[in-house]
Amino acid sequence: MRRVKLPSALAALGLAVMCGLGLAAPAHAAGASYVALGDSYSAGNGAGNYDSSSGDCHRSFSAYPYLWKNAHSPSSFADTSCSGAITTDVTNSQLGPLNSSTTLVSITIGGNDDGFADVMETCNLSTNDGCIDRVNEAESYALNTLPARLDATYDAIRAKAPNAKVVVLGYPHMYTLNVFCIGLSATKHAKINEGSDVLNGVIAQRAAAHGFTFGDVRTTFSSHEICSGDDYLHSLVVSPFWESYHPTAAGHSLGYYPVLNANS
Repeated sequence: MRRVKLPSALAALGLAVMCGLGLAAPAHAAGASYVALGDSYSAGNGAGNYDSSSGDCHRSFSAYPYLWKNAHSPSSFADTSCSGAITTDVTNSQLGPLNSSTTLVSITIGGNDDGFADVMETCNLSTNDGCIDRVNEAESYALNTLPARLDATYDAIRAKAPNAKVVVLGYPHMYTLNVFCIGLSATKHAKINEGSDVLNGVIAQRAAAHGFTFGDVRTTFSSHEICSGDDYLHSLVVSPFWESYHPTAAGHSLGYYPVLNANS
């Protein structure tokens, strides 16, 4: 009997098993089926180049889900993310495209549950103490109420897409600290960033508990927050107001997309 070197035999066996059993190849390989879920940070508020058919969801063709799709040409792609979405919106109205053939799911969710818009409004209109109190309230919600809401949504995603890799993307720090910046005070900047850290910590923990991958965008947004001079985020925008405090097109291409791509 002809002898076969062990490494070669194992490689052949691995290939045969993958082909015979249909084990999933990396999500970015040809044939991937990708579904994007989530809130305005997924939809692309602030990135411009909006899909007029998406209405108030404000989905952008320059948002990171479309950047991934354009780079990798998956066999199927669906984007049901929507501005203003909370966890129950994902569960109740965004999961339609998911099925057992889905190989990649991306999502940002939790910021609206945690009162993101109200936090930013309060910090813009109130004193330092008012801002601190509102962020403390959001942090308490994130630690005590949000985990169960994330669990329910993550469970629903896994039930509908049992074979998918799920990449849960976090939220950036909003401000570069310790630089001169017209607008909110340095105290408010630091407190808002602290709130982002608490929120990201909860999301990362619950994602890991479900076997999902957490993509931390604070690294790619570092030195590109508001006040950096090379901002990947909008500050207050008068019109359209809903672009305020959301990633720019550069925030999606240089902040979010590299993290999704590296983790998919």
